Amino acid sequence: MSFGSNLLFFFSALGAFNGLIVGTYFLCFTTKKNLSNYFLGALLIALSIRVGKSVAYFFDYNLSRTILQIGLTACLFIGPFLYLFVKTEMQQVRKLPVSWSIQLAAWAAVILITGLVFPYEQFPHLWTHYIIPAIYLQWGIYIGLTVVLIKPLFKKIRGREKLKPFEKWILAICATIFLIFIAYVWAYANITKGSYISGPLYFSLITYLIIFVLLYRKKANDLSSFAGQKYGDRKLNEDEAQKIVAKLQMVMSGKALFRNPNLKIGDLAHEIDVPGHQLSRVLNDSLGKNFTLFVNEYRVNAACKLLSSRTNFTIEAIGDEVGFNSKSTFFAAFKKIKGLTPNAYMRKSTPDS
Repeated sequence: MSFGSNLLFFFSALGAFNGLIVGTYFLCFTTKKNLSNYFLGALLIALSIRVGKSVAYFFDYNLSRTILQIGLTACLFIGPFLYLFVKTEMQQVRKLPVSWSIQLAAWAAVILITGLVFPYEQFPHLWTHYIIPAIYLQWGIYIGLTVVLIKPLFKKIRGREKLKPFEKWILAICATIFLIFIAYVWAYANITKGSYISGPLYFSLITYLIIFVLLYRKKANDLSSFAGQKYGDRKLNEDEAQKIVAKLQMVMSGKALFRNPNLKIGDLAHEIDVPGHQLSRVLNDSLGKNFTLFVNEYRVNAACKLLSSRTNFTIEAIGDEVGFNSKSTFFAAFKKIKGLTPNAYMRKSTPDS
């Protein structure tokens, strides 16, 4: 090979190798155990396998079709991992939903079954004319779904709003994956040698960008939407949780915050000076209740006192007084918590003398 070819091979192959290293770092060694980091690591590894195959094939057209098959089927994970990475960041998903696990398992099954039943070595025509186009179609569909997820970022750009570092990070990764996708589709459609190696070159560039950010940026924590959350995913110990519960009960009883029909979990969290996601965790883990049930219990207990006191309030007015914004919501919550309707409770607690 000429010096230029050697240089091209070295740069492209090194990008694939470094992609494996960086992907493994995000999967196994990053200090931030966010779900998005796992998806980013998996995405980089899938890309490294695909790109590594491309580099090897570009310089050796006699490469084993088994290796080609492994590289091509890795594409079936690139789209899903990109989509789930972006969705995790944009929607701040902390735990892997069962539906996502099923989705990834389904693609793994497709890879396994297709590879065993229709191996590239024995069915090259089938792969060239049907399976490879289907692989690129799946990749393109996931890119389209990802674009839908990042539409809010495009709106911010059009409105000349300043993007946060993690939003720029997401756009940079999405743009790179799109360029790699275009390079491969272009090469497949036109069968041009020059465009085929473009994918590995783009991947090498983004790999070096990630390494540069990790090594030289003063801080990289703001490259995630989870940055700045004081408590992150740390599980509270029993004493900490009980202190929060005590504060919670004090402000709910003392200030009667439940009487506000528009009370949100953020309002209550601000009142006791804890993050909203942490308050939600305490309610679920320590009290076994969600926010709505927790507040409605205070409202229903307050309503019970009024129903038992022979006031001149109508039942609907009592519901309004304790914080319910509609009669139907009041009746439904009361029946769920007390096991009977407000009317039945009033008759039971104030029998005719």
